[in-house]
Amino acid sequence: MRVRLDDEERQVAFGECLGRALGGRGRVYLAGELGAGKTTLARGVLRAYGHCGPVKSPTYTLVEPYELNGRRLFHFDLYRLGDPEELEFIGGRDLFGEEALILVEWPSRGAGWLPEPDLEVDLQVTVPGREALLVAHTALGREALARIAEMPSLTVIPPAEERDAT
Repeated sequence: MRVRLDDEERQVAFGECLGRALGGRGRVYLAGELGAGKTTLARGVLRAYGHCGPVKSPTYTLVEPYELNGRRLFHFDLYRLGDPEELEFIGGRDLFGEEALILVEWPSRGAGWLPEPDLEVDLQVTVPGREALLVAHTALGREALARIAEMPSLTVIPPAEERDAT
C-alpha cells in the first residue's frame, strides 16, 4: 500500500492513523533516507496514544521508552549503531519480547539481530511531500493495513495497474 503525505501535518496525521490501526502493539520498521520524516511519523504514532510533547530521535541513546495511557512504546533509532549485537547490551531482546509497540528507525543497521517486523514503512521524498510504502509481514501487519485502508482521511495511492486503467 502507498500513501501520499503532502506535508508534515499529513505525515503526523498518518502516524496517528498508523498508531490507532496497530492497537498499541507490534513492530514497525521505518526506513528512508536522512530527512525523509521517520521521526515525524513516530511523533504521529506517539500522539495516537496521548503524547503531546516533542519527539526527538534517540540517535545517541538508541531507544526512548514511553508509557502512555497504559501502553508501552519503544522508539529505536539505529543510525549510529556500530554492530547489531549492541542491541543485546541495552536489553533489546527483552524490549522486543514485551507486549508493546516498537518503532525502529534505520532497521537495516540491526539486520541479522532484529526480529521480523509486523509492518515496514519506507518513506520516500517526493515533490511535494513524501510517499509511504507500507508492507505487512505478519497477520498483525495485514490487519493494520486493512484498518488504514478504511481511513477516509488518507490519500491511498492505487497500485500501478489500477492507475493505468483510469
